[in-house]
Amino acid sequence: MKVTETPPAVPSPRSPVTKSDTPAGEPAKATEGTVLNVFSHGMLVIWAVLVVMPLLWAVMASFKTDDAILSTPWSLPDRLHFENWSRAWTQAHMSDYFLNTILVVGGSLIGTLLLGSMAAYVLARFDFPGNRFIYFLFIGGMSFPIILALVPLFFVMNNMGLLNSVHGLILVYIAYSLPFTVFFLTSFFRTLPTSIAEAAMLDGASHTRTFFQVMLPMARPGLISVGIFNFLGQWNQYMLPTVLNTDPDGKVLSQGLVELATSQGYKGDWSGLFAGLVMAMLPVLAAYIVFQRQVVAGLTAGALK
Repeated sequence: MKVTETPPAVPSPRSPVTKSDTPAGEPAKATEGTVLNVFSHGMLVIWAVLVVMPLLWAVMASFKTDDAILSTPWSLPDRLHFENWSRAWTQAHMSDYFLNTILVVGGSLIGTLLLGSMAAYVLARFDFPGNRFIYFLFIGGMSFPIILALVPLFFVMNNMGLLNSVHGLILVYIAYSLPFTVFFLTSFFRTLPTSIAEAAMLDGASHTRTFFQVMLPMARPGLISVGIFNFLGQWNQYMLPTVLNTDPDGKVLSQGLVELATSQGYKGDWSGLFAGLVMAMLPVLAAYIVFQRQVVAGLTAGALK
């Protein structure tokens, strides 16, 4: 019986035998990507520490005594001194400042979103003479420093009888927040599909009904995003109420905190001051935590389209 040996396979010249099918450049790219990820995550961790640590320290100081804040500022409180919060809420009139701020910011936020969304929808969906001029006029309002308008704004408000009034401050907040709101929502309305609005018009819906019942619910992520930004700016506003609202009974939280800090002198109620500061921060943090996903969805909607 004759045994035949199988000749060894000859490699094809078109497919040379190599040790690995992976290109030589991929390990270097993988290493570079790993280093970049470590660097970016490290910077994010440092940024998070820089932002979170002052907030945690303020919350911790609000439950400590004045002696503990000055002697051992980095230590934990021996117990939770809730009397600091009650003292700031009653004796420092933080309850009145809180109520005034809610009235002013709530009214101005509703007015800003309503008027801004209507103007942005018209600028984004309808072509008419002067469309671009009005759009760039709103954008120009974003670049105008508010400090340059304080003196003429004071005299205009005084002549109209709107100084030291809640509705006057609401109107100023709305005018101050409209440029950014219109700029943001105009870009957002342009990303929405026009077929749904056209279908509503074919079914007999008017422009007003199409806007309020069809387009406005679709723009909910954008409204929440720009609403959070306006809420942050209006809640922390200090310059406008200082100039236009000098009535002691109508002051907002930012004015109340500054007055509390400046009226202490050398015998300061530091625990009450930190308690009032945390009270002013809590609504902002709560609003962002609740609407965090909507904010991200509104900011990335234009990019995803």
